[in-house]
Parts: sequence; structure tokens; C-alpha cells
Amino acid sequence: MKLKYLFPIIIAAIAILMGCSSDNDPIYLGNISVSTSYVSLDKDGGSTDVSLKAAADWSIDETTVPEWLSIAPMSGAAGTQTLKFSAEAGGSRSATVKLNCGGETQEINVLQYAEETDPVILTVAEAVAMIKAGTQPESAVYVKGIVCRVQEISVQYGNATYFLSDDGNYGDGNWLQVYRGYWINGEKFTSGDEFSVGDEMVIKAVLIDYNGTPETQQSTAEVISVKKSLIKIEEGADNAFTADGGDFLVRLTVSGNGPSIDVEESAKSWVGITSIEETDTTTNIMFHVAPNTSEAARSAVISFTTKSSSASSTVTATVSQMGLMGTKTNPFTIEQAIEYCQTLSGNSANDFYVKGIISRITSGGEFGSYGNATFYLSDDGEFLGEDDRNPDKAHDFEAYRVLYFDNEKWTEDNKGNISVGDEVVICGKLTLYNGISETAGNAAYICSINSVTTDANGLGSLDYPFNTAGAISFIDNGGQNDVFVKGIVSEIANNGQFGAQYGNGTFWMSDDGIRHNDAALDFEAYRVLWLGNRKWQEGDDLIAVGDEVIIRGQLTKYGTTYETSSGNAYVYSHNGATE
Repeated sequence: MKLKYLFPIIIAAIAILMGCSSDNDPIYLGNISVSTSYVSLDKDGGSTDVSLKAAADWSIDETTVPEWLSIAPMSGAAGTQTLKFSAEAGGSRSATVKLNCGGETQEINVLQYAEETDPVILTVAEAVAMIKAGTQPESAVYVKGIVCRVQEISVQYGNATYFLSDDGNYGDGNWLQVYRGYWINGEKFTSGDEFSVGDEMVIKAVLIDYNGTPETQQSTAEVISVKKSLIKIEEGADNAFTADGGDFLVRLTVSGNGPSIDVEESAKSWVGITSIEETDTTTNIMFHVAPNTSEAARSAVISFTTKSSSASSTVTATVSQMGLMGTKTNPFTIEQAIEYCQTLSGNSANDFYVKGIISRITSGGEFGSYGNATFYLSDDGEFLGEDDRNPDKAHDFEAYRVLYFDNEKWTEDNKGNISVGDEVVICGKLTLYNGISETAGNAAYICSINSVTTDANGLGSLDYPFNTAGAISFIDNGGQNDVFVKGIVSEIANNGQFGAQYGNGTFWMSDDGIRHNDAALDFEAYRVLWLGNRKWQEGDDLIAVGDEVIIRGQLTKYGTTYETSSGNAYVYSHNGATE
């Protein structure tokens, strides 16, 4: 049966399977269980009940109960009964009450919060909108949200970094980061389990934009109130898969009715439930992820909701899956190619695409009289082996006797050759030879060098730098690595001459030294550094229209202008002179 048909059938059975769930969320020790370890009392006064199940005589440590708090009863015999926590109207205050039973101690946190006037409490969306608009106040504000991710609760430093969202979903990016905030009344965290994903919180903090991230200013956040979630993910919050798919378990502790389970509509064709099991303490739900037959990665959010007579809580899990790898639009990285080759006992049945940086050309390994080339690739452009025959088998991949563009032999008529530092994509059969991951000899070819598929306009290397058309093609094809561009200075931009104040210069280049005012014929060297990749200083040469230059660095497109990335390129040579 296909998963898309299986899913709704199992969903229909959930209400039957979950109907007998407990209405409480017990906190278990060996001799004690309480329905909650957090009690929140209304600012105007009131009471809250906590269910207690004790295996022996029990009592509450009177020294931990402040004058403003009343608990009844304060002691009792083994069995089940209800404790009533009460307080009159009052200001902000909290307490940690200790309940002792059979040599064990259960802590119950009690909070009552009030101000002379009720504060304005922002939603997360409102707080984030203020930050993005730059209109947040300099003073602290109140924000209410659901904890959607806990990065760290540090007992060592007493602070916590976590994320709040309005719906408890972290995956959609609509969150506020609480950075190194503190617990109630600005106290330090002491246990590391004060709160968890799914809890609803009100915090007070100063809001800032930190390099595009909406967050609270370091150490300004404190928790004002917390409402414990009726549901908690104990296992399986984040799940990642390769294109092959697989199974994953989400383990929940649940209070109230349910849980109801909701998978995003777009994911129901590839994520399905295969089993649901309940134990005395958890609900265990097994999911299956179908194989991904497309090159595009995909992801989904799964929501789990439970309700009691007076409240509702939702937590979310995420599942992500990679697309097919080793394809033209999603080539293997070198690490992935090596991992795949380790599974081979001969040549791969299919052709695969592999992308990497040339780290070493074997002796006589450039394209030459045989029309092929042999060289090593890595993800970082470094060769970690000893020599041509002894690469680092976990790091270095050998492109063995590969052909040139279009799966043709290289000839003297070709204008370009390979160089160390070139980023290449190769396509062909892969194999494992004496433990070395490599292409099968004469069964692979180069698809692109520095993001171009022809050497007609250069290859972006020092020996074969791009001309203007080659640089434009590199940019349009999404090239990211450092490359070389050669041209003739056609115009010096307004105030673009090199000077000591900033140490950089801006000028236009073209193949013929003419400023054409045509995006297809002009290239801008924008705020490039001087020879040796250093700032220009008094006494250095100046550029002039008609000079021949080679630029090295990263390229980009700004509006309709093809140019160097500001501050990420320099003049490699000036009229043949280098440094």
C-alpha cells in the first residue's frame, strides 16, 4: 500500500488509540509523582491543585514555604491526594517548595507575578517586526511566545540561549532568539531543566538586531512567567535523512487528550505513520520517510497537540531529506564522493557528477598528448597526501585520466589547461582502486572549470585568466571561488584612483581598453587592493587608462554591473609587474 493512502487510515485510528491518555503530566521519582513541578498563581490571588501520589509517608519542608504561600495539606500518608497551593493578591514573587518522601525530594516551583499596571505584552511576530523596522525601544519590553528550540541552558554560567515563536515552530524561521537570558526574577539557572520546548513563556528583555538576527540583548532577558507544556518531545525533535529515506521515532510525554498529529499537507506523500505505541509514561510514534527521487531537498514540520479541559499545547518536530546526490544540479562533494566510492567493488554502474578544487596535478598529469589528465581534488583545495601514489584516502579524490570538455580529448587547439586552485565539476564512472577513491580511467570528463564549460574566454586561472566575457559567464553560472581576470584599464571611476586614505581603487576594464558603457563588454574592478593583496600606499605606482592588469579575487554582480566583490579582490599584476 502506498504511503499516501496509508497515512489517512492511521490518522483515523489515532482518536481511538489515544482516548485513554492521562489528564495529568506526572513528574516521577521512585516514591513520588506529582502532576506538575511548576505552579503559576494569578496576580489577583487564587489557588491551583497539584495531584500527588506517594509510596510512603510524605511531608513538605516548612522552611521552603514563604509566608505569602499556603499549601494544604502539608503532610500525609502513602496514597493519592490533592495539594492546594494558594496565595492572596500580591507582587512578583516565587518560591521553590520541597516535598520529601521515602528519602527522596521533589521540588515544586511556584510563581506569582504582578505589577502596579499590567504591561503591554508583544507577540513574537510583533517584536520581530519592530526589530526589522528598527523601531524597538531602548528599554526592556515584554514578549510572549512558545519555546521552539533550546540551544543551551548553562548551569555553569547560569544563563540560557533559546528561541521563542508564536506557534512553537522553529523551522519556518519566524522566531526571536533569547540570548544568554536568566530565569525568574533574574536568577541564574541551576538545574538545566527549568523549561523545555513547548513551554509558553513571557520574558522581559531589550530587543536588538544582531547582524540580521532578531534577538534579545545579551544578559538582559529574564523570565516573567512560564506555563509548562502539556506535551513534550523526549526524542525525535529533529530528523534528517539522505535521499534513501528511512524510519524515525518521536517519543512524547503527554498530558490531556490526544495527541492529535498533523503532518504538513505537502509532505503527506512522503512522510507517514507506521505505528503508535503507548507505555505507562510515553507515547511512541514511528514515522517512515519514503525515498526522494528528485534532486531537490525537502522538509516538513509535524505538529503534536494535546488539550485538557482548560488548556492546549502544541510541539513540533522537523524532518528533512536530501535530494538525489551526484547529479548535474546536485553534484557530490569530495567527502560524499569518497564515502560512496568506499561502497564499490568495481566501477559504478552509473555516471556521477563530482565537484571539488584541484589540489595537486600528478607528475605529467596535465592535459597533453594523450588527451586526458590526472589530478587530485579536495573540498578545501588542500592535498594532504604524501605524493602522487599516497594520497590521504579520507580527504583526497583522484580524477584519473579524465577527458576534456564535452567528453572529448584535449588537443593543442584547446586554449586552456587545468591549474591547482581551479574548481571543477567532473562526470563519469567512479571506482575504488587500492583504497583510493577515483574516477575510472578514461570513463570521466570535465564538465566545467571555474564554472565555465568552454575555454574560449579563459578559464579563470593565472595561466588562462578570464577575459570580460569569461568573467561574466563565471558570475552568471554562480561561481564562488577566487579567479583571475585580465583586461585593459578603460576608465578610472570618479574618485576611484588608488590613494592612501582607503588603500584601494576602482576602475573599469575591457578586452580592448575602450569604455563601452555596455554590461556585456565592461567589467568593474571595484575597491580592489594593490599588488600583493595589500593596501596601496604612498610611493606605489598608479594605474592609468591603457594599463594591462590581472585581477585576482571573488566576482559578483551588482544590479546590472559585473564587478569584483568589494574588498575581496586585488591587482595581481600591473603591466606585467607582480609582488
